[in-house]
Amino acid sequence: MSKKQKLIVICGPTAVGKTRLSIDLAKEFNSEIISADSQQVWRDFNIGTAKANLQERSEVNHHLIDMIDPTQAFDVAMYMSMADQTIASLANRAMSPFVVGGTGMYLQVLEYGLCDAPPKDVSIRSELEHRASTHGLNILYDELCQVDLETANKISQNDSYRIIRALEIFKVSGQTASEFRKKHAFQKSRYDCLKIGLTMDREVLYNRINARTVQMIEQGWVDEVRDLLNKYDPSCQAFQSVGYRELVQYVQGTLSMDDAIHAIQTHTRHFAKRQLTWFRKDTSTHWVDAMEGNDSLMEELHSLINTFLAS
Repeated sequence: MSKKQKLIVICGPTAVGKTRLSIDLAKEFNSEIISADSQQVWRDFNIGTAKANLQERSEVNHHLIDMIDPTQAFDVAMYMSMADQTIASLANRAMSPFVVGGTGMYLQVLEYGLCDAPPKDVSIRSELEHRASTHGLNILYDELCQVDLETANKISQNDSYRIIRALEIFKVSGQTASEFRKKHAFQKSRYDCLKIGLTMDREVLYNRINARTVQMIEQGWVDEVRDLLNKYDPSCQAFQSVGYRELVQYVQGTLSMDDAIHAIQTHTRHFAKRQLTWFRKDTSTHWVDAMEGNDSLMEELHSLINTFLAS
């Protein structure tokens, strides 16, 4: 029986320092990085998604960044397919890639596969999309809370794609998305994964989030959003992420700059808390303090990864 392909997974909340650390490690181990970030797949959405910049990408090859046009729909099944293909390609070069990101569902499905939920139903989805555009997405979110509160609690009230998909699953099958996930159980691993979680003091992390929001504004995030609105409809999936939706409101004149910054900081902190809650459920993750001295942190991780790759 052949051994499973080895993956080094670097996960953790937004702003914890995954990008720089993963680049340094990938360079040391002569490897490449596969993004596991649901927002970084979109082309043109750059500043607010905290993508590795061109200089950083020149240091280490990055995959699954800037892959999808913002007018297209994208889901976890598409991510898994693309990631599997990339992993296979790197394996042919005798490489164990670093999978880096904060989208817990992407990492879970990559490791354990998809649950057997019903396929897309065009007529039901069209009806749900029509209701959302006519009466507002909050109507659908409230309905999801009634039929599948567990799933509703896992997704944003502004995430039209996932809200509609969860309702679609229920209407097609009579079972909730959370029931399908429980039946799947996510127990059989498709890859041999070393999972490294980055964490730091909560107050320090929140201060970093607040400061990074201001820095992104100073880097031209508002101008980026204005340019994007000239190219794409604000209802497209890519605009639903934290930060972009608040700046759309600012550009459209329904939110002041101060209120937009405060909302982005608050919503990003809440998002980071949800990420930590998700990742903490996986007891196989090896947690490290990202605030530890760089030399000692790198020495610890170097030893951990070497032992894993040699096993």
